[in-house]
Amino acid sequence: MTKKITRITTQKKQKHRYNIYLETDKGEAYGFSVDEAVLIEYRLHKGLELDESMIATLVKKDTLQKSYTLAINYLSYRMRTKKEVYDYLVKKEVEAEHITKIIERLQNENLLDDQQFANAFVQTRINTSNKGPMLVKKELQDKGVSAVIASQAVEQYTYAIQYEKAQKWVEKKLNHNSKHSFRKQLQQVQATLMQKGFQQDVIKEALADVDDEKDNDAEWDALVHHGEKLVRKHQAKLMGYELRQKVKEALYRKGFSLELINQFLDEHITE
Repeated sequence: MTKKITRITTQKKQKHRYNIYLETDKGEAYGFSVDEAVLIEYRLHKGLELDESMIATLVKKDTLQKSYTLAINYLSYRMRTKKEVYDYLVKKEVEAEHITKIIERLQNENLLDDQQFANAFVQTRINTSNKGPMLVKKELQDKGVSAVIASQAVEQYTYAIQYEKAQKWVEKKLNHNSKHSFRKQLQQVQATLMQKGFQQDVIKEALADVDDEKDNDAEWDALVHHGEKLVRKHQAKLMGYELRQKVKEALYRKGFSLELINQFLDEHITE
């Protein structure tokens, strides 16, 4: 049994969707709606006769098209990985069969490409963040990019770029007014650069010559700050040699040199 299309109207809120009305014993009734792409593909027009099988095909095709449109909208905000699109469509309760077809179509149309995504992502991170290549690679893999593609993409993050970023970070974080020893500050900067995903050899080179930048007056001020606090803390129970050793050990653990520590002890504690 076939039904004839009696009327096709544009939906008021979605101009790209059309309502299809079918002939009935009492005149006509709303049958189903389709996307413009489906309307054109199947050349739907007034007077065309449709059997039940074709109507079912059109409804299924339209469901697929609506889900495809969802994916296109999701991609319109920024580039996405294949996994991100897959997870989004699953969340939207799209049929698994349709998800596979949509992802294949998007890839064929060059709208979904993990290698392009990874390359663009790495460039963005280089230009807008202080993250090193190992952390950027992890971010890519967390987004579903394969380890092989992620590795190829971070090759853009050259040694020279890493070194420049690491060096700027060192200069920014070494604070001559800090109450920490210079060695302690270097340890903290090194730990931070490792957490940010910079390579060990880059970190080592970036820190290699910073000893020349040490402000000796600031180092002495920091040592005195900590040393006096330690003396006040322990002098009630200790004195002489024992107090010197207690303060000496504590200051050494804080990264100060033995030469400066001994100078402080000679000035502040008598044996």
